[in-house]
Amino acid sequence: MRCPRLWSVFTLIILTGSAGVALAQQPEPTTRQAAIEQAQAEKLEVLHPYIPSRGERLAARVDEILTNQGRHLHPFLESAYSGGSFALGAGYIQHVSSYNFVDVRGSYSLSNYKRVEAEFVAPRLFHRRGELSLLGGWRDATQVGFYGLGIDTAKEDRASYRFKRPYASALLTLWPARRYLVIRPGVEWTQWSQEPGLGRFPSVETVYTPATLPGLGGDPIYTHTQATVGLDWRTSPGYSRRGGYYGITAHDYHDKDKAFGFQQVDYELIQHVPLLREAWALSFHALARTTNDKGGQVVPFFMLPTLGGSSTLRGYTSLRFRDRNSLLLQAEWRIMASRYLDSAVFYDAGKVTARRSDLDLNGMKHDYGFGVRFHGPLSTPLRIELARGSDGLTLVAATSAVF
Repeated sequence: MRCPRLWSVFTLIILTGSAGVALAQQPEPTTRQAAIEQAQAEKLEVLHPYIPSRGERLAARVDEILTNQGRHLHPFLESAYSGGSFALGAGYIQHVSSYNFVDVRGSYSLSNYKRVEAEFVAPRLFHRRGELSLLGGWRDATQVGFYGLGIDTAKEDRASYRFKRPYASALLTLWPARRYLVIRPGVEWTQWSQEPGLGRFPSVETVYTPATLPGLGGDPIYTHTQATVGLDWRTSPGYSRRGGYYGITAHDYHDKDKAFGFQQVDYELIQHVPLLREAWALSFHALARTTNDKGGQVVPFFMLPTLGGSSTLRGYTSLRFRDRNSLLLQAEWRIMASRYLDSAVFYDAGKVTARRSDLDLNGMKHDYGFGVRFHGPLSTPLRIELARGSDGLTLVAATSAVF
């Protein structure tokens, strides 16, 4: 006599085993769609969140510290003026609302340059279509280099001057269509007090006179207004491997005493061309600056356009060339070495001229070099480069992108 319960258990075991064998021996997919679905199902069994390496975690932490992300106390390594040598400083950020904050900061450089300022930033105005910056501060640059006017000056002719400068400004950035179009009006009050330079180089008043050097000994008080209109589709001004920026900025410097008033117009073009899925990038930069007197007034020598330094002609010392107009052309081949490190081969060319009509490709100064950049997704907190120009080798260390 058969036992019904035993027979049912035996039948269930056989059916379960048969189903397992059928699943284990399922046929290969016969269509491309079936193959894709099977591959995706297999990946689901092995996928897991990306775990950064120890080096990547360290790099991300350094980037967070240098770019002040989510921190109250932060380093501030910007000098009071170009050519001020390495600067050390600190700042403190205090949020006054969910997004708005105040940043109080200061720095001191090896050349005795001093900088103290406070800035209020409202980054999300008009439904994230605007950003407001209110800035006030004071700077003291003790030995600013001056080599004479024009492109044919000699580095042995260096003199120096000092300036002290209080300032207060408001700058509003607008993105009317969220993408591409950018409008940036601004206004500033500032006073430039030019004094005898310190350091081992002769001071400018021992080499020049007010008749030979416009603005020598000047103390102008400026109301500076400016307006920028441009197209910007870069990832970020601080770090980008694709996109571009084309813009024009007009400046008006109104001197209270109507002696040193002038106007300036900047024309700027930046273009990044990604290659090999952005593993490489070709980056190009052009910048032209022109000045114009206002009603017989003169442009003081310390306000003239300059070339030379960490972001212009990198093979020359800071402020190496200056005159009423300037032209700068730069090209870089950028190579992504790792997630947080790029290297670059670059070439710079530029000139300064007394006449606007002489802004051409003749008689330009050139340099070339190689550099590495530590960067985050949106910023470049450290850049080290070695450049060679006709004056020799120059080592560049900067805390911002070159362009």
